[in-house]
Amino acid sequence: MLLVGLTGGIASGKTLVADCFTRLGVPVIDADALAREVVKPGSEGLNALVGHFSTSILTPDGELDRTALRHIVFANPSDRKFLDATLHPLIHQLSDARIADLQSEGHTYIIYAVPLLVETGQQARFDRIVLVDVPVSVQLNRLLQRDGSSADEATAILASQASREERLAIADDVIDNTGTVEETQAQVIQLHERYRAMETGRT
Repeated sequence: MLLVGLTGGIASGKTLVADCFTRLGVPVIDADALAREVVKPGSEGLNALVGHFSTSILTPDGELDRTALRHIVFANPSDRKFLDATLHPLIHQLSDARIADLQSEGHTYIIYAVPLLVETGQQARFDRIVLVDVPVSVQLNRLLQRDGSSADEATAILASQASREERLAIADDVIDNTGTVEETQAQVIQLHERYRAMETGRT
């Protein structure tokens, strides 16, 4: 079974591409969903964060207030390092379990969508890495329109991630998501057939 890492910068269109693979019947593991799972109320992850940041990062219902936490870690690099050091191993462990479950089901390949693949140094985990790519100017415009971010906020978010050049350097396959949805879907279908052929050739 091929393990394919799907990545891309914020507002590049990873969700669109992941949904295309899903419609083709390919299992997709979403690192963002795992990240939410490891900080559920009562979890080891959330308890560790509360121990460090205090209950100020909780909602009245006892769940993680992601907006409050985001403001804290963007303002303090050491807090960001603590957050990453706490959650990334938990996410990695959970993803390994999900991958093993899918492997036992006999799939040809699976997609693991990891926004921060480069930043977390996970390149070696994957047989292939596919990058959803758009110019930085497109990311900025989409952030401003989608999230209502200010120009300064959008620029700061992009600066906190790996550069476009760094992502392109580790990509085996690139999906250009600057065109229409149909054009992106066509590229996914091409990759789908390629990955199926690659795995068939390995067995």
